[in-house]
Amino acid sequence: MAFSSLRDASSGLLAALKKRPRIRRRTELATVPDISERKNTIASLEPLIKVVAPYLDSSDIERIREAYKLADEAHLGQFRSSGEPYITHPIAVAAICGGWKLDAESLMAALLHDVIEDQDVSKQEIAEKFGTDVAEIVDGVTKLERLHFDSRSSQQAESFRKMLLAMSRDVRVILIKLADRLHNMRTLDAVKPEKRRRVARETLDIYAPIAHRLGLNALYRELQDRCFKAIYPNRYEVLRKALLAARGNRREMLTKIHRTVKSALPAAGIEADIVGREKSLYSIFRKMVEQKKTFSDVLDIYGFRIIVHTLPECYLALGTLHQLYRPVPGKFKDYIAIPKINGYQSLHTTLIGPFGTPVEFQLRTHEMDHVAEEGVASHWLYKDDTVSLNDLQKNTHRWLQSLLDIQSQTGDSSEFLEHVKVDLFPDAVYVFTPRGKIISLPRGASPIDFAYSIHTDIGNQAVACKVNDTFVSLRTELKSGDMVEIITSAAARPSVEWLNYIRTGRARSEIRHYLRTVRYEESVAFGRRLLEKAFAELNMPIPADDDAAWERLAHSSGADSRAELLADIGLGKRLAAVVARRLAPDHSLVETTAAAVDEHTAISSAPIVIHGNEGQAVQLAQCCGPLPGDSIIGVIKTGHGLVVHMTECSVAQRQHSKEPDRWVPVVWDTETARHLSTRLDVTVLNERGVLGRLAAAITDSNSNIIHLTMPEDGEAAAQLHMTVQVDSRNHLAQVIRAIRQIPQVQKIVRVKGHR
Repeated sequence: MAFSSLRDASSGLLAALKKRPRIRRRTELATVPDISERKNTIASLEPLIKVVAPYLDSSDIERIREAYKLADEAHLGQFRSSGEPYITHPIAVAAICGGWKLDAESLMAALLHDVIEDQDVSKQEIAEKFGTDVAEIVDGVTKLERLHFDSRSSQQAESFRKMLLAMSRDVRVILIKLADRLHNMRTLDAVKPEKRRRVARETLDIYAPIAHRLGLNALYRELQDRCFKAIYPNRYEVLRKALLAARGNRREMLTKIHRTVKSALPAAGIEADIVGREKSLYSIFRKMVEQKKTFSDVLDIYGFRIIVHTLPECYLALGTLHQLYRPVPGKFKDYIAIPKINGYQSLHTTLIGPFGTPVEFQLRTHEMDHVAEEGVASHWLYKDDTVSLNDLQKNTHRWLQSLLDIQSQTGDSSEFLEHVKVDLFPDAVYVFTPRGKIISLPRGASPIDFAYSIHTDIGNQAVACKVNDTFVSLRTELKSGDMVEIITSAAARPSVEWLNYIRTGRARSEIRHYLRTVRYEESVAFGRRLLEKAFAELNMPIPADDDAAWERLAHSSGADSRAELLADIGLGKRLAAVVARRLAPDHSLVETTAAAVDEHTAISSAPIVIHGNEGQAVQLAQCCGPLPGDSIIGVIKTGHGLVVHMTECSVAQRQHSKEPDRWVPVVWDTETARHLSTRLDVTVLNERGVLGRLAAAITDSNSNIIHLTMPEDGEAAAQLHMTVQVDSRNHLAQVIRAIRQIPQVQKIVRVKGHR
């Protein structure tokens, strides 16, 4: 029963309700433990007050006490699986948020974060008592336990979607949720092993990566280690004991390095704090699994962190270390000049220690160290909107905005969660635009990911890519430091094949959105063209859009609407001639359906006019690359629409012999699309500069190379396989003539089928 509905109740009824335990909704809270099992834990607010008193004023602390009173009353009679009063959980969550120095609204929301979900306190009541901000944050953290879903996975996905979208409006939502999950992980031993593993896997898949993405590295490491312990308790224990043993074995080496560095830095005029750094158990475990190493083979378990006062001192300290010990080539990383996507800044270098063991050093300022541990929580400002955002906050804002962009393109919660998971990869590569702007992408990202990160239209119209001024395939994996340039064409469209090698959630959602909407609309338009042509063959006008026969035919064919029926025609799932005959007045719908007309035998004889820019409904075959002026033929391919081949294409001839009934006559329109692709094999003498002269000749002919492959150096004559953009067969002839003018060119052949 909601608190708002209790206000008008009699005082006697209210007193009675307060005496009895409240209804508990969570599985682990469904059974109140016996008195003998309950722990004598006193749920005091004072530990939280001690944490927040140094940075909050007395009025804020008083508001926090009021929120505690409501939470304590709401959770009265409720216990956790451990037997502790439930109120101890929100107090602990608020204390974690207090450690991040979050504002009073955040701490109040942390104390109240379960009252809507568990105890039917209304959002409106929270807003009336504590303000709209607190109510919105609590609502964002609340799960969707009360709604009906087909499965637990769909419920979980919808909960994440709601939480992440609330987080995109106010990042405090996710900070409280992370604090909530951290305390749950710290007290996970009280629940059953099966649930323990499920919660740990969920944390490892979603919450730990989000913590890393927001720069909360201390939280990230703790969540990972606790998940590791919950999922693989035996492996965790074995590895923990091995780490303790190794710590003792390497104490002499680490002590010697510490003494040497501690004396060398002041001698160079650098005042620094030197602390030992130990790799987390989960990081060691993951490295052993991924690199197939034993524990003794993992040499970078221990290292040092050097914290200085100013940025120049980071580089001065680095030079001092490199004079003490020999650096390992290729093991230096400058995350100060190019920070990680989560705002992390530091210098990393690996040195060969006094006993020949590699030792990693991290060098950073005190401010960088603060951000490295607490991330976005370390500098998030809520009270003063006039304060300019730092780079970390700007990056976080951009990521949160990208969640809204993905949501606008995605209706399904599971698909939305899939896209977000893709964006939570901890590793990243940093590439440059032609103007020198740095773009961060997940490791393994392709030029398509880069294109969509710049703008949706650039991604949708991408046809080729240059990496470091060299043409490469759109599926090429980008590396840090690459300079990437995307070449676009107004006639280009996204391909479903791109989904096989993209990495970012934005690119995946944009491509799927295009394939669902634009491709569908193109298929409907092309299907109507095919149907109009079929009716013309019958010397009849096509029925009006509101003709009842459309609805009858759609339902009898298993389609939901006239538009879906036309889309099926455009995609080749139905043949226009059959649909036209079923709709014709002299052919009864029932009679035609009962006659079971074979849809593979009713191909119209009049040619279909091809523009070349119909989109996904009409595709020019990649095997032969037909151009305006070529003799062409088309095949209705199920799920792909009309695929146009050259008449002499060897692939088309083989397919035609197998399925002759699916082929239709097609002709080029008088005005066709520009920048169509075709392939050439060019044999040249392998001399210096020949590739440059070849590219210049093609460019001078108003054409463009979009793909090029060539053999390894050393062969006297090399055969180049290239794809070029031209407007027509005549334009291609001009390009070929220009290429033949190059003395080193021995042979040029247009490819009209598979090589």
